[in-house]
Amino acid sequence: MISINNLNFHFGSRPMYEDANLHIKPKDKIGLIGLNGTGKSTLLRIIVGEYKPDGGSIQMSKETTIGFLNQDLLSYQTHASILSVAMQAFEEALSLQAEIDKVLIEFENNFHDELVDRLANLQERFEALGGYTMQANAEAILEGLGFSTEELQQPLASFSGGWRMRVMLAKILLQQPSLLLLDEPTNHLDLPSIKWLETYLERYEGAVVIVSHDREFLDRTTTTTVEVSNSKLNLYAGNYSFYEEEKAMRNEIQKGAYENQQAQIRQAERFIERFKAKASKAKQAQSRMKQLDRLDRIEDVAPEAARVNFSFKFEVQPGRHILRLEHMSKSYGDKMIFRDTHVHVERGDKIALVGANGKGKSTLLRIIAGTEPIKGNRELGHNVIMSFYAQHQLESLHVDNEILQELQQAGSKKTEMELRTLLGSFLFTGETVFKKIKVLSGGEKSRVALAKTLISEANFLMLDEPTNHLDMMSVNILIQALEQYEGTFIVISHDRYFVENVATKIWYIDDYQLKEYPGTYHEYETWMERREKEEKKTPAVTVPAKKEEKRQQRDSSEYNALNNQLKQANKQLNEVEKQVQKLEGELAQYEAQLADPKVFGNVSLLQEASQKFEAVQKELAATNLKWEKLMEEVEALEAKLA
Repeated sequence: MISINNLNFHFGSRPMYEDANLHIKPKDKIGLIGLNGTGKSTLLRIIVGEYKPDGGSIQMSKETTIGFLNQDLLSYQTHASILSVAMQAFEEALSLQAEIDKVLIEFENNFHDELVDRLANLQERFEALGGYTMQANAEAILEGLGFSTEELQQPLASFSGGWRMRVMLAKILLQQPSLLLLDEPTNHLDLPSIKWLETYLERYEGAVVIVSHDREFLDRTTTTTVEVSNSKLNLYAGNYSFYEEEKAMRNEIQKGAYENQQAQIRQAERFIERFKAKASKAKQAQSRMKQLDRLDRIEDVAPEAARVNFSFKFEVQPGRHILRLEHMSKSYGDKMIFRDTHVHVERGDKIALVGANGKGKSTLLRIIAGTEPIKGNRELGHNVIMSFYAQHQLESLHVDNEILQELQQAGSKKTEMELRTLLGSFLFTGETVFKKIKVLSGGEKSRVALAKTLISEANFLMLDEPTNHLDMMSVNILIQALEQYEGTFIVISHDRYFVENVATKIWYIDDYQLKEYPGTYHEYETWMERREKEEKKTPAVTVPAKKEEKRQQRDSSEYNALNNQLKQANKQLNEVEKQVQKLEGELAQYEAQLADPKVFGNVSLLQEASQKFEAVQKELAATNLKWEKLMEEVEALEAKLA
């Protein structure tokens, strides 16, 4: 379908591609990966003809049609409804529809056979182009991408950039080109929309090339991976997970070949140095020199992905309870966001807040941060120091500062060496730490803002979509940083790989309530899928919309009994929490004793301390188990009362 042969392309004096080759066949599902700045988006623009190659050729069949989703589409503005914008994909069918309407009007005054034949031909062509189903298809795709039925008639200009991008994606999908080029399609999608798009692309009949930093999305939508590296296009016959394994294997082989060749080179050089001055060996030395000159040198394997070697510590330890929101309600006019919900954050919690856009995730972070007014009680714990990261905070960076200077002015009291070590972890090395903020890309600014957040001495972090605009290496760095972080954090993210690797609790918003799943994202997703299947098996019943209406239909004695059970369960839960806190304190004391030289140097004292430590450890494990069961009981009772 498309053949790229010996492609050469330069930005100024910088080579982006040198003799690069790629063949895209019908129905190929290709993930295009590589570090930021290696030329992934550039290659897509070369394919569609926006950029002209410096050398080589790009050949494509005449039948090839291309749909290109790129960030430039954000600038498109119109007051037409989003449904009509998406339906622009059916240009020929819409034109035929206009002709059919004219013929039908003409019928009112001039009914003759020629006009009937013309109408029949127009309607036959209209049907062949899917004209009778185009609106239904447009509605289905827009709703799959997260729009409600009511929003379909709203003007495009009334939506934010991310939602406008969804409309442009819908339009491209409706065109059904033989080749889809998608540049970061998940950047503006929430998790339900990402999953919908995954299913759509899996069934898509044409070829697809996807540039994305979402490895889970690539794993589920691609069957081939092309890595942009060293100005070449390197092909791997599998998805991203396959690429990682295959790349490691190739690197191992290349490293072995490189080391063997280097040993041969050193041996030849020693021979030349030793015998070049001896007449009897001069010819052999000359021969070895020529062999070295002709040798096709094997390159060493590039260094592994950067690793964080910076200690993220804070001086002030918070209390057990980080934050509590009791009977919290929030609405914007008539739009309800939260209704009488409760939020508890405990020291050491690693929480991911997931779900569809528009449910109130970012609003909840602002409520927790204390910047959003609410009805209800908000109680911040003892010695809690918060730091809040969101995309809009990039605007607070001082654009005339250098990167290192920006961190020095953040008030962390860290030395220049410590800050340069941290910046190195975030891919700012050498002289790049002296680049001005104003010349940085969006992704680079995000890394600077994240670095500032992590050195803030905060013991409670809130991160709203921290992986946006980060490449895979930067996402890995952030994962490592949060794994090392000893405090408490809440993150909002649609990157499932990131969430799976940093969170041990999942929050989600359902029926204006904040709910918690005590496990990893993978466990949560499995649980949700199982729950949805069970709900589908259950016969549908008509349920009143409001909680008050449901209560009116329920026997008051049953409700009161459930409510009393809930109160009792909450009381027991609080008592068990206090017991857990007491046992944790005792365990810490025995840990300190075991680390005391006076104790571990005395056999009897060591034995006694070890026995007490093990006893408290067992009791703590049993109490934690009791707490988990009580929490499940509370959640079950709350669900019955909802």
